[in-house]
Amino acid sequence: MCELFGLSSDHTLAAIQELNVFRLRGGQAADNPDGWGLAWHEEGIFRLSKEASPAHQSTLFAQLCGNTRSSLVIAHVRKASFPTVIDISNTHPFQRVCCGKEWVFAHNGMVPDIVDIERSSGNPVCCPTGGTDSEYAFCHILNHIAQHFHSLPGADPTSWFENLAVVSGLVASLGKFNFLMSDGEHLIAYGHDRLHYLERASSSQLDGLPVTVNSALLATEPLDENADWTSFQPGELRLYRSGKIMGRLITQTMPPSDSEGH
Repeated sequence: MCELFGLSSDHTLAAIQELNVFRLRGGQAADNPDGWGLAWHEEGIFRLSKEASPAHQSTLFAQLCGNTRSSLVIAHVRKASFPTVIDISNTHPFQRVCCGKEWVFAHNGMVPDIVDIERSSGNPVCCPTGGTDSEYAFCHILNHIAQHFHSLPGADPTSWFENLAVVSGLVASLGKFNFLMSDGEHLIAYGHDRLHYLERASSSQLDGLPVTVNSALLATEPLDENADWTSFQPGELRLYRSGKIMGRLITQTMPPSDSEGH
């Protein structure tokens, strides 16, 4: 099935080892040969590279694993199933502008019913360019963000996160819905049934001075033998900013179905 990788840190990092391990899960170490994408935040904007070809064979992805330095990363390797069409428009992450922010989103699982729901919704915020249920789900979430999360002056600043938990649980009840999403500041991770996190603080040098680097890694499957990788609870939504956990909620969802991929 498709797999996800995310990074949030309070310092710019080069996650060479983790990205290389993840790259090999795109058709070599795991059966996800149908495209890859890497989004990283740099100089205030998201850079995005994607190919509709196996990640483990990609010279570009290998170069990016060695060269990318960022405090915010989302990556994806794809196993095509809904639809089975393998092209760049169906390759994650997806990128949109909404509510004055730039968003990226990647998903694994299947929620095919969201396609008809979105097609009949008249969503004025986001129109998919590909055919995946994942992109339709992304547009569905952005429409809720535009309607509810940033439109209430003076509202409790945590209310948008609570609303996101509600809509994530509703979409998850349609099938399987694990995702990573970012607005350029936060890394949002939803583990319906298959996602892990690793939170760590490490010593480093910055301009010759010792610093403590706080970071959080998110991955569908643990990327090394570190025993501190922890499974999300079913329906768990986690919010990170600069490598630190800022919020956590458990959503109420139906048990995941046996559908996989996208």
